[in-house]
Amino acid sequence: MFISVIFLVVGKYKLLDNLMKYIIIILTISTIIAVCVALFSTKDTFDVTQIIPSGTVELTFLIAFLGWMPAPLDVSIWHSIWSVEKDKTAVIKTKRKDAIFDFNVGYIGTLCLGICFLLLGALVMYKSGESFSNKGGVFASQLIKLYTKNLGNFSHIIIAIAAFTTMFSTTITTMDASPRAMNRSTKLLVNKELKFGYWFWIIFLFIGTFLILNYFMDDMGLLIKIATILSFLTAPFYAILNFKLITGKHTPKEHQPGIYLRILSIVGIVFLIGFSIWYLLSL
Repeated sequence: MFISVIFLVVGKYKLLDNLMKYIIIILTISTIIAVCVALFSTKDTFDVTQIIPSGTVELTFLIAFLGWMPAPLDVSIWHSIWSVEKDKTAVIKTKRKDAIFDFNVGYIGTLCLGICFLLLGALVMYKSGESFSNKGGVFASQLIKLYTKNLGNFSHIIIAIAAFTTMFSTTITTMDASPRAMNRSTKLLVNKELKFGYWFWIIFLFIGTFLILNYFMDDMGLLIKIATILSFLTAPFYAILNFKLITGKHTPKEHQPGIYLRILSIVGIVFLIGFSIWYLLSL
């Protein structure tokens, strides 16, 4: 977190934008190599029959899984704020077509990486007999040792790089996006631009995260469950606001989605609301 804050203080958004390109390239290459090695090295087969979860534990895991797969829904807000920030430093302003292409590449790429991580879990972690710790550091050590044991010593560095870049990219993007979103929200609520609003929220997030990690370090599994479940349960709220904004008066008619995308969006919103209600009633 400290390194992430230093990067953001020194280089601001421009450094973040340039740095993330290299981090994501390293993350993607190392993850794909790890998946390919796992696919060619494994001798076991696994069942891909669809199972509808029935118990509270299974349902909770599914909701937690969906909460961040492939990304939390509020990432749309982050992307919008970054697009505006990018235009402040870029010589050529971002066109609508380029912005949509950039979003699609990021979202589809995240989805593909999510599938890769799911495959790695199925090929290496599933039926391994390993009892995984809820402690973050212990879990990371178990994960790397398990991959090394199953895929060979050469895979140690590959999975270590994939795991590190996954967490570092998540940390640095969140350390930038959340304060920007909070600063923008504060401005809208008080109808006033706060001079050091971004820096206030980044310090607030840094201290808050440090305190949470200090108390939850021994039970990271619980912390992740809380975060992902809350993320999923708030998804309908973000989906409705996104839909209202993109089809409302603030978006020019020529930039609004067509009828098919609107239908797909409404179906998605109904799914999110229905799934959330199902989960809450199943508790």
